[in-house]
Amino acid sequence: MARVELRQLRYFVAVAEELNFGRAAERLLIAGPSLSQQIKALERDLGVRLFDRDRRSVSLTPAGAALLPDTRALLERAADLERRAGRLSGSQPVRLGYVNWLPPDLASRTAAVARVHLDAWVAPSHTQAARVADGSLDLAVCWVRTEDLERLGLRARLIGADRLYAVAKGTDTADLAARDVDVLIDDDLTSWASWNEYGAELAQAVGAREVRISDGAVTGPAFFDHVRRCTRPVLNSPKGQTAPLPSDLVRREVVAPKAYWTWSLVRRASEDRAGVLATVDALCDGVGDLGIHAPDAWLPAGDPYALPR
Repeated sequence: MARVELRQLRYFVAVAEELNFGRAAERLLIAGPSLSQQIKALERDLGVRLFDRDRRSVSLTPAGAALLPDTRALLERAADLERRAGRLSGSQPVRLGYVNWLPPDLASRTAAVARVHLDAWVAPSHTQAARVADGSLDLAVCWVRTEDLERLGLRARLIGADRLYAVAKGTDTADLAARDVDVLIDDDLTSWASWNEYGAELAQAVGAREVRISDGAVTGPAFFDHVRRCTRPVLNSPKGQTAPLPSDLVRREVVAPKAYWTWSLVRRASEDRAGVLATVDALCDGVGDLGIHAPDAWLPAGDPYALPR
């Protein structure tokens, strides 16, 4: 048995299924005489005759018929081993898009399962989700609603969450009720569609005030200018969480409720490639709920992780 090769077992299964050496050879893309020699070698190494054959017909012997199910199972186990080894080798490329946030340890968590290529086009959440759906990306870190997942044929897992806070003038850093903030809503739906949906629903739910803008200043230096002009603290979006605050502005925690923005890792519902699925597991296993299910936490009704109200 030590001399038996998986290749020979595949040849045995092909001949057993075709019951014709010529057709089996065509299926295996090898020459007929070579296939016949390999089957004879397998029979010699196993010590049993697998086929009864003459010039007109081929049939399985009782020994061949008895060994066929076990041989198929052995080949399937070998294929599963190859798939698992591929996942562990990090040999499969995976295209990952994002909006502005990624797990800081992404590279170390995925190195063993896939070669993750970060897409250079940093785009809004709705754009990245659509790119996963059309196959331009394998995965994306973005904000999605349940209806988006259903419409685009996607699946999502929680990978991160940002607790939103307010930016205010002055020196008061005390906690701030969510109803007392301003929420910027930008007229540019191409860039800010997801934020606008989130902000409008939050404002309606907690009684905050919407402030319409048209200059893309939901984040960046112009955001701070809006804070200086507004009469109330302004809710900071996830895209603004990494910007250092100017010295004349302060951060104030938003409470009653605490507003959370979730980041999903989305994939196609039909995705079955081992490297992609292993990357999802590597990045999302053990994430926990990140505080989003606390009694005083708030998520939009359509958030995939929102609990029933």
